[in-house]
Amino acid sequence: MEKKKIEHLAIIMDGNGRWAKSKHLPRIMGHHAGVRAVERTVRAARELDIPTVSLYAFSTENWKRPKGEVMGLMGLFRYYMKSKLEDLCKEETHVRFAGDLEALPDDIVEILDDTEKATAKFTERQLVVCLNYGGRKELLDAVNKIVSEGIKPPITEEILRKHFYLPDLPDPDLIIRTSGELRLSNFWLWQSSYSEYYFTDKYWPEFDKNALQEAVKDYYERERRYGNA
Repeated sequence: MEKKKIEHLAIIMDGNGRWAKSKHLPRIMGHHAGVRAVERTVRAARELDIPTVSLYAFSTENWKRPKGEVMGLMGLFRYYMKSKLEDLCKEETHVRFAGDLEALPDDIVEILDDTEKATAKFTERQLVVCLNYGGRKELLDAVNKIVSEGIKPPITEEILRKHFYLPDLPDPDLIIRTSGELRLSNFWLWQSSYSEYYFTDKYWPEFDKNALQEAVKDYYERERRYGNA
């Protein structure tokens, strides 16, 4: 049985709003609790020697949410990236972003750019935050870039990957989705072709080190065949 080390852990952080509702709190409080879960989980992943963690923070579909909630999320992104940059540098973590970032508010784009530059020197560990990300849009954007560059067919997988948001990012080994939902939700569609999935009923704000350890243990008990058997 192959026990491939987890190089890239990806997480669909679902259930903030439902957690808040269960506590009779505003939805935005669920997102604040979700940030604390991010801190716990990234720290736990580091302790488990997982070098890359990617988080589905805001999808291309999330713009359809109520305007007040979207504005609250944008404010949370601003606050978090500004206030946590020093900690991320101390932890020697390269923070990167995937998605159609140009569609985000200008000041957020500037914050993201500053964060990437400030942490670019760290190469052993990376945190990828997917903002305004959609797997279908990533593929469409890649195809349109290829067409605009006048690249002639046949288009290979290598050519397509080079035009992704983060072409050097390893494919996810394990993708965790919280809150009991059993779907991909347009996340890493191409990259997840052979990823292992782990679903938990826990809402994202409830996720912690023990929950991550359970998911990782489950992963290492599986046999990854990549279509060979």
